[in-house]
Amino acid sequence: MSRPYDLVLFGATGFTGRLVAEYLAEHGPENLRWALAGRNETKLAGIAEELGLDVPLEVADANDGAALAALAKKTRVVCTTVGPYAKYGEPLVAACAAAGTHYCDLTGEVQFVRRMIDAHHETAVESGARIVNCCGFDSIPSDLGCLMVAEALVGHGATPTRVDFYAGESSGGASGGTIASALNMAEEMKADRSIRRLAANPYALDPDRGFRGPDGPDQSSVKFAKDLGMWTCPFVMASINTRIVRRSHGLRGRPYGPGFQYTEQMSTGKGPKGFFRAATITAGLGVFLAAIQPDPLRKLLAAKVLPKPGEGPSEEAREKGFFVSRLIGRGLKDGQEIQVRGKVRGEKDPGYGETAKMLGESALCLAFDEAGLPEAAGCLTPASGMGMVLIERLRRAGMTFEVTRG
Repeated sequence: MSRPYDLVLFGATGFTGRLVAEYLAEHGPENLRWALAGRNETKLAGIAEELGLDVPLEVADANDGAALAALAKKTRVVCTTVGPYAKYGEPLVAACAAAGTHYCDLTGEVQFVRRMIDAHHETAVESGARIVNCCGFDSIPSDLGCLMVAEALVGHGATPTRVDFYAGESSGGASGGTIASALNMAEEMKADRSIRRLAANPYALDPDRGFRGPDGPDQSSVKFAKDLGMWTCPFVMASINTRIVRRSHGLRGRPYGPGFQYTEQMSTGKGPKGFFRAATITAGLGVFLAAIQPDPLRKLLAAKVLPKPGEGPSEEAREKGFFVSRLIGRGLKDGQEIQVRGKVRGEKDPGYGETAKMLGESALCLAFDEAGLPEAAGCLTPASGMGMVLIERLRRAGMTFEVTRG
């Protein structure tokens, strides 16, 4: 309480940052001591005026280590939307780890998360900082959904053996910031073979760098999920979500055993229509990934076709958006398999309306719910750093997290 702020939102002038600022203004507690931060004071003042906020403004550049160190010392939590994180994120992580300041972000960049673990985990453990990556659509539905389903199995007296996640129906748009992160990832992978190897490793983020469990590569073709009764195809976000879920299990001490499995894919429906949609998505994803590999084509797409940073779906599109994710969990009880089914649902655009909610509630959870959180510090995940406490927060905020038997 000696620090002047409970929470600082860094990157408030960006597309997603503004949405998070709006969410905190509407849903934060009345006694919230917070500030907007970024590199341009004039733009920060404009956001504050637009949202009717009377809050302090803190000026700091993402590459100014001294300014970020001073900022981290003023607050209990930093919530950041400044990406691509692989380009701009590390100085702020370093500042928060050193200052014992909790941190949450929206990254979906596996190479960034791995770098932060290697460089700053031990410092954060010593200072008591919770550095929590992936607090948006990637990877909260996956990470907290798996935790919810696996713990439901435990509640039924079973040992969880496997959770399968299916990203289902959704409606929403992409922003330029998300596209910029994807293009930067492609650029780094092309330039550095070690990043390609990291991206291909199912346990790339595991706390034990030598651990090799039963999970293999993410789904890459059309398949039929018998238990779900739907056709499935690759899910573009599985490459980060699966690694986060497996890191969570490792950080929690592998409570379900070293043979626990987690998979992630997209469900596309039943019958011929479901198959056609799965085949179309699989082909389209392949074309996109191929298109962003050559430098000239990637740069052309970024300049002429894809959304630019600062651009994103309209308010109307965000309000009309939604997503549904389904999970099937299996466990063993007295030698017999039992099954539970989970659902995670959001009522707005997944990448922006619901992501602003998920990140905002994550920041508030770190600021106000620390007494009830799992005992943990370092580079964490939503499940290992906030767990069921964050699930309850998100339920109260209007998201669905539910489990049924069989």
